[in-house]
Amino acid sequence: MWLFRPPGVYRPQGDTWLLAEALRTVRVGVRVLDVGTGTGALALAAARGGAAQVVAVDVCAHAVFAARVNVWLRRLPVRVVRSDLVDAVRDEAFDLIVANPPYVCSSDTAHPRGPRRAWDGGARGRAVLDRLCAVAPSLLAPGGTLLMVQSALCGIENTVDLLRTAGLHVTVGARRRQQFGPVMTARAHDLEERGLIYPEQRYEELVVIRAEQRS
Repeated sequence: MWLFRPPGVYRPQGDTWLLAEALRTVRVGVRVLDVGTGTGALALAAARGGAAQVVAVDVCAHAVFAARVNVWLRRLPVRVVRSDLVDAVRDEAFDLIVANPPYVCSSDTAHPRGPRRAWDGGARGRAVLDRLCAVAPSLLAPGGTLLMVQSALCGIENTVDLLRTAGLHVTVGARRRQQFGPVMTARAHDLEERGLIYPEQRYEELVVIRAEQRS
């Protein structure tokens, strides 16, 4: 799928397409929220799958512009909003929330700027993940589902525990081993020194977390 992507906007990669596969079972007529939409790839996939309404949010102005262009080109029912995480939609409810948040572990504790906001997740990779686990349950309609992709390097059980504590039924769905891309390769030695990967390890496991709100 060709997507308009200006400089500085996250290019859909393996984690995006792993989550897109999970969206193939979208029920017709549901309302979907895509958090951290980037180019809008997942929002478009949800709309094509039969969603009645899709809201796509991103904190990056360039990403919002890119997503709006891609939506306009395809004439699909997607509303694109600039928002810090989900602040702009806190009063709304969704049947399905999809999220590909930043989860790459970083030794730089400063707030990421520019393109790095799309992947830097703080020292443990959980700066945005933990925020999302805290707010997503309140946005789910009864019987709603959260689908979120992350790396095993930043703690699958941490995510599962947080979402279960929030009252959701949580399972770990699709898994895929993926070779490091340029960002992870550049950080490999730092990750080794911090004990987050084995010496010479140049792959990570991606997982899709599925969390359901009880009806």
